Amino acid sequence: MDVTVPDEELNHDELSRRSVLRRAGLLGAAVGSVLSSPAAAAPVPRGGFRWLAGDHHVHTHYSEDGKYRVIDHVRHGNAYGLGWLVITDHGGATHARIGVEKVNPDIKTARSAFGSTLVFQGLEWNIPGAEHGTVFVHPGSNEVSLLKQFESTYEGRLTEANPNKEALAIAGINFMADAVRNKRVEDALMLANHPARKGLDSPHELRNWRDTSRIFVGMEGAPGHQAAGIPAPHGGGRARGYYDGSHGPDAFPGYPAESYFTYGGFDWMTSTVGGVWDSLLAEGKPWWITANSDSHSVYADNSVRGPGGDFAANGRHPDPVYNAALAIGEADFWPGCYSRTHVGATDFSYRAVMDGIRAGRVWVDHGGLISGLDIRLRMVGNRLTSATLGGSLHARRGTPIELVISIDLANGPNWAQFVPILSRVDVIQGDVTGPVTDRDTMTAPYTKVVKSFDVNKSTGTVTFTYSLGRLDRPVYVRLRGTDGNRSAPGYLGAAVDPAGPAIDVVGNADPWKDLWFYTNPIWALPY
Repeated sequence: MDVTVPDEELNHDELSRRSVLRRAGLLGAAVGSVLSSPAAAAPVPRGGFRWLAGDHHVHTHYSEDGKYRVIDHVRHGNAYGLGWLVITDHGGATHARIGVEKVNPDIKTARSAFGSTLVFQGLEWNIPGAEHGTVFVHPGSNEVSLLKQFESTYEGRLTEANPNKEALAIAGINFMADAVRNKRVEDALMLANHPARKGLDSPHELRNWRDTSRIFVGMEGAPGHQAAGIPAPHGGGRARGYYDGSHGPDAFPGYPAESYFTYGGFDWMTSTVGGVWDSLLAEGKPWWITANSDSHSVYADNSVRGPGGDFAANGRHPDPVYNAALAIGEADFWPGCYSRTHVGATDFSYRAVMDGIRAGRVWVDHGGLISGLDIRLRMVGNRLTSATLGGSLHARRGTPIELVISIDLANGPNWAQFVPILSRVDVIQGDVTGPVTDRDTMTAPYTKVVKSFDVNKSTGTVTFTYSLGRLDRPVYVRLRGTDGNRSAPGYLGAAVDPAGPAIDVVGNADPWKDLWFYTNPIWALPY
């Protein structure tokens, strides 16, 4: 579907699918918009996906501020039901010099020990001039050499003297895209981490990253470090995600003071209906959200770093050892314990997970609020063809369109030992208005909550249908749901969002008492 990749670089199956798309007239010339490249999210038959929960942001003792072994995280992630996980130790001089090589055997050992959890190698990139980002690759013989070369050349902590930081970030994205195009690795993906925490990721940078390549596909809709909000004396009494209201010295000046907090545990860019995320979706940009643990040191764990050690010399800290005291001041959960990114994969494989993320077949939740969902946008009365998350439904102008929602409610206690109750589901709809003139645009004025469904049920499956009416313009829809414990009018006002997530109070934001799920969008495009 990316026509910048020549036919001769495709394998037989890929070339066959491209030929089908060409004959159907669905193959566009651009990859940056659903309007110019409808085939990038073509309708799919109902069902057919294996939904695999995962986490793309996890740190080990190969990070300067990490503590655990790779096997510790993978063992816990596997026990918490994760089908995939990415090891993303911090980029920097030591990691670039020896850490990339040293962590790889541990990752391979974990792959062998836990065959039901796919373990990717990646790193957390200090994006030049911006925040952090996840970078990860498909396993293969070049995964170490490629990540090492990327980090050594484009890591922000190693390139501080370069005055053209935004250009350097773009060059790094292109480097990874070229590696995939030249088949040095089978695939690579990038995601922006905690984008609004310090205000360093400007709206135009998000747009530039997405427009550069199909490698950079989205951002954390909800950051890790969720346990930081547990009030004292039972927790650290800090801010969920470490979003404490403070901004960095190089923050984008257009961001308001309210942007430096989380809302129901979610980043302001995501939680604001009609905000930054919606401004990209209203352009037709396939820009997806995820959620993860950012796990470094786990809340209420009873281990500490082993004694001695020299991180600069060894590229890692000593293995953790038992400690009688429980670390109630720590901010993290084990992967899969609280935050989950659910990816619709065609099979259980590394490639299928990466394909699912790139396609936007992703929904996220906190605290096991729900156990599954299926969302379809379809022509009224047509049960055979539909579009699901990340997809586009193409229909003749004037055709009646409906959104069919099926949600599996929580089917047992979560890891805090209670069964979450879904209270409400909101449908958010916006017009697709095309490219913006000002690339720092932060709002989508035609996006709002158009329907709220009360659940009134605690077990089993609930289904809802929302009618979009006759399709007369390009639109998109996305969902969110809540346990209903904390709500407030949205940042852009009650007319846009009458009952959105409330701003999280620093020092008093127990993450288990304020649960939400979010989905990626589906587009409806008339012809």
